[in-house]
Amino acid sequence: MKDKFCVKKKTLLLIAGVVWMIAGFNVARLGVLSYLNIDRKWYMYIMSVFVFLLFGLMFFKMSRKHTKRILGYEDYRPFWHFFDWKAYLIMTCMMSGGIGFRAAGIFPEIFIAFFYSGLGLALASAGVIFTRNYLLYSQLMEKEQD
Repeated sequence: MKDKFCVKKKTLLLIAGVVWMIAGFNVARLGVLSYLNIDRKWYMYIMSVFVFLLFGLMFFKMSRKHTKRILGYEDYRPFWHFFDWKAYLIMTCMMSGGIGFRAAGIFPEIFIAFFYSGLGLALASAGVIFTRNYLLYSQLMEKEQD
């Protein structure tokens, strides 16, 4: 008998997608708002792209790892199992650090602009990947069983 907090493992992919997209758009929004408050230079946009590519690669690998883990689960799992404990720990540290550093005013607005824009879009792209995996669930399961 399944618990009332359990969902199908396919749904875990959708939950992960929604969580990552919301987090990504919120972080990117902070970066864009910072861009609006500074004297923008062309090279800052390149720096945003660099941050996006750097973190995008990391989050792409992470999304593959978590998708594989989720596909290996039994049919129903608690809804919070879209992450493992290590991912929750990393997320907590990243959020705490980001909020703490911004609140303390440690980083200048120029850094927030290019870094948060690139990081936010990379986070959101991981959400898109998880959502894509949700939509392609049947194909992924067939591939996993081969």
